[in-house]
Amino acid sequence: MRLSRTADTAGKEMLHPRNRHRGRYDFPHLIASHPPLAPFVATNAYGDESIDFADPAAVKALNAAILKHHYQIAHWDIPPHFLCPPIPGRADYLHYAADLLAEVNAGTVPHGPTVRVLDVGVGANCVYPLVGHREYGWSFVGSETNPIALATAQRTITGNPGLADHIEVRLQAKPGSIFRGIVRPAERFALVICNPPFHGSLAEAQAGTQRKLANLKLSAATDTPVRNFGGHGGELWCPGGETAFVSRMIAESATMPRAVLWFTSLIAKAANLPAVLNALTAVKPRQTRVIEMAAGQKKSRLVAWTFHDQQLREAWRSNHWQ
Repeated sequence: MRLSRTADTAGKEMLHPRNRHRGRYDFPHLIASHPPLAPFVATNAYGDESIDFADPAAVKALNAAILKHHYQIAHWDIPPHFLCPPIPGRADYLHYAADLLAEVNAGTVPHGPTVRVLDVGVGANCVYPLVGHREYGWSFVGSETNPIALATAQRTITGNPGLADHIEVRLQAKPGSIFRGIVRPAERFALVICNPPFHGSLAEAQAGTQRKLANLKLSAATDTPVRNFGGHGGELWCPGGETAFVSRMIAESATMPRAVLWFTSLIAKAANLPAVLNALTAVKPRQTRVIEMAAGQKKSRLVAWTFHDQQLREAWRSNHWQ
């Protein structure tokens, strides 16, 4: 399979200005930080160093190198077939969410452990807490329904000194619930982040995998960058897909309006946005935001909502960040 010249650069200039992954991957430095990446790096027909983004082992090695080189995560691993997400995109979500907090902090992103974030569906990869803590010093709670994913994330946390003081993972014992059983009485979070399951059924997820495999073959012939980041079970699908999941999340958020400053979620498919906005209209938040994000041809959007008016947002700053 030929390596695409553009697989690690396409659209990166469209990433958030604070995203440190806007340029090409610096493979010599990444390999120096994580030597196991070296066997996967080769010079393609254009004279550029790259990896085969169709190879899950190569993508996993690249992620481990990125986390070690840029975020000082020395020990990171995931089981086979679990989601191995593109770190530049994950970082983008965090930076845009950080901008929401900056709006109530005199235009400056608040740093430090008093900024608490709940990651709904933290996954075995635990990428959002790892990147968010290293970038901004925030504290995280990650929820997870899969015990294997939870145990894997916990090994990453305990395997890197200092993380256990700032990142906690909790088992969601009732998969039908999102916040109930996770958010404790009187607990407060500045942000909720979520990358919801995209597909509506196992069959739909399997069909999507087959389409991806076909596209990967096309990529080899056309140099069109297509990436393979895997995914397992509930990471990829739930009944009703992302629309149903986020709608359930919205309904539950209305039962705890003062516990979170900004609720947010990714919406991968633009066609799902109207239904999500309708669900938000039903719970009457004080403000709703849709923030467009893009990396090359891949486009997504961050939907955010808050039940705090301006006075309550300013009070949050005084009570929690000062």
